[in-house]
Amino acid sequence: MPPERLADLGEFGLLARIRALVGSSYLGDDAAVLPRTAGMELLATVDAQVDGVHFLRERMIPQQVGRRAIAVNVSDIAAMGGLPRFALVSLLLPADLSVAWIEALYDGIRQETVRWEMQVTGGNISGTPGPLTLDVTVLGEVETGCALTRRGARPGDPLFVTGDLGRAAVGLHLLRRGESGSLVDAYCTPVPRVGEGRALLRSRLVHAAMDLSDGLGSDLYRLCEESQVGAVIEVAALPISDAVRVAAATVGLDPVGLALFGGEDFELVVAAASNDAGTLQRVVAEVGTPLTVIGEVRPAGEGVTVHLPDGSKRPLAGGWDHFPGAHA
Repeated sequence: MPPERLADLGEFGLLARIRALVGSSYLGDDAAVLPRTAGMELLATVDAQVDGVHFLRERMIPQQVGRRAIAVNVSDIAAMGGLPRFALVSLLLPADLSVAWIEALYDGIRQETVRWEMQVTGGNISGTPGPLTLDVTVLGEVETGCALTRRGARPGDPLFVTGDLGRAAVGLHLLRRGESGSLVDAYCTPVPRVGEGRALLRSRLVHAAMDLSDGLGSDLYRLCEESQVGAVIEVAALPISDAVRVAAATVGLDPVGLALFGGEDFELVVAAASNDAGTLQRVVAEVGTPLTVIGEVRPAGEGVTVHLPDGSKRPLAGGWDHFPGAHA
């Protein structure tokens, strides 16, 4: 018997399946009525995941696609020191997609939302002749007046990054080769730094922060633009694991290039006062994650540069751009 297809089940049948899969009491009405927590402000973020652009359906199992779609949004909440609470999931689905694949996708969504104690509270379903797309909105909360933002970095602040860099970028190359392992997992199912973001917020030492989704070469520019500062990155200080260096050599790529421009790391980049560096590193280490100094905030007129091991400096440029032709 051929597998059941979306075209056979229909929209209302699919909605009933989804409601049973996620088990949320918020589904069923035109809009969800959500509770508010006293003393907290609302955080809201949205991110679209498009087959062939943000994930590879032919290489990833549907649970990975579902988990990734939630995780990349949760990372934005983590970057502001917040707690993720609710998710709204909109799907653009080809009619020939199997129902079993969609159910497995929602199993992944459920796994990730349970991990962060979130609930799916709504969304939308539409057919599409184009690529499968997940458009996810995540709502979170943070203590009033305490959210970490991209504004506030000051010349002289050290720049930190959580974890290590380049894992997801090299993992994507390995995934395309049909390989598996922890580096491929770093791309398929990234782990948002929620605990680290909360620790940074509670420290009251952070001047500015953001997550690294498009690559340090792009994202640091955004932090500097919002803070109206420049920055220098010390290439020799970048945290690049031996596993990334070995894998990069295997696929013929430069590990430093992956760390600076590969993207999809979903680590946090942070600016704080220099005399607070040790304290901040201890605070994050208590969560189980290293916090490495990778450079320094500089005056805006110095731009954003990288300091190479040979002593030379050059402008930092690169990272992911959704519309690169706009700058040609």
